[in-house]
Amino acid sequence: MVKVKIDNLLLSPKDIKPSSNKFEVLGVLNPAAIRLKDGKILLYIRVIEKLKKTEDAKYFYVPRFVGKDKFKVGIDRFPKSKVVDKDKISIIFKNDIKRLTFISHFRKIFLDKTGLKIEKIEKKPSFFGCKGESELGVEDPRITKIDGMYYMTYVGLSRREGISTYLASSKDGLKWERKGIIFGEQDKDVVLFPEKVKSSYVAFDRPEGNFEFSTPHIWIAYSPDLIHWGKLKAVQLSSKHKDFLRSGAGPPPIKTDRGWLQIFHVVTKVKPRGFWINIKKIFRQEIKLGPDLYSIWVALLDKNNPSKLIAMSHFPIIIPKKKYEISFEDKKVVFPTGIIKDGKFVLIYSGAGDIHISVKKIKLSEIMNSLEKKEV
Repeated sequence: MVKVKIDNLLLSPKDIKPSSNKFEVLGVLNPAAIRLKDGKILLYIRVIEKLKKTEDAKYFYVPRFVGKDKFKVGIDRFPKSKVVDKDKISIIFKNDIKRLTFISHFRKIFLDKTGLKIEKIEKKPSFFGCKGESELGVEDPRITKIDGMYYMTYVGLSRREGISTYLASSKDGLKWERKGIIFGEQDKDVVLFPEKVKSSYVAFDRPEGNFEFSTPHIWIAYSPDLIHWGKLKAVQLSSKHKDFLRSGAGPPPIKTDRGWLQIFHVVTKVKPRGFWINIKKIFRQEIKLGPDLYSIWVALLDKNNPSKLIAMSHFPIIIPKKKYEISFEDKKVVFPTGIIKDGKFVLIYSGAGDIHISVKKIKLSEIMNSLEKKEV
């Protein structure tokens, strides 16, 4: 565990106005973070909006982006005879296809130079899906600055491409040019390295699958132009305790004297075995058995070969402990997506409980000291 100097709730759904009176804000989460030229910090946050009216006696209603160059949401309706099931967030058709009753977009949040105080919240959506691309929503942005340009990876949902990862670029971090899909369906948590390695751009990604022969792992990919990706390789970031259900890159990696520092999230189930036996002693907290737990871990990778693991934390450096880090489904979630260097410290911006946004200020040396050499 690392010592967290500041651990604050930064943003909640009540702080964000819905895009129209047809919606209510369910969650604000998983922010991308950049420092602007004036020293202040800009977040792009994911805003989840749910239709207030999702059904009547005859129909179910679901939202979809329909604008070409502007924010515009249409409402599709489906006869109840075509729907075989529903839950809190979706309707399900006879062929098992789903449609969501919510939609997500990004909103700009401007912070002061400390990164701890909100100065301005954009009233309108800043980045969103459009007709023909991500028309069912955009999610979980990460932003990396490379050679003076900002690049944002984000998850797009659509009826044709499913859940894929897209790329956008910007000269100032404010206006974006869409570049299209860079990683296909069910490939998420894509983060770009802030500089080339041996003349290639580098990214971590997380393809999902239903058939596995090993514990889940993050993948690495290389590109000559940020659009075409190859030389794919799995990077095994599993703890010696082998309790991982899923793992994925958090914010973009940071280059240190010792190598690339990658903060990542791990999903586990709390079990009466493995490292959970010692968790009470380590965190001075009783963790109840039950739903999934999302925690923060860290790995160190070789400067010239970032697929090579040098060291990692063999326990989570941060676990969700606050009430606002508990989700609707009682999952405990801290999901890091944005990071800013602040002298000897780093500011880590995370989704908290799939509902809120938190910021944690931690001394970089504390994180580095949590690393243990890779086991042979």
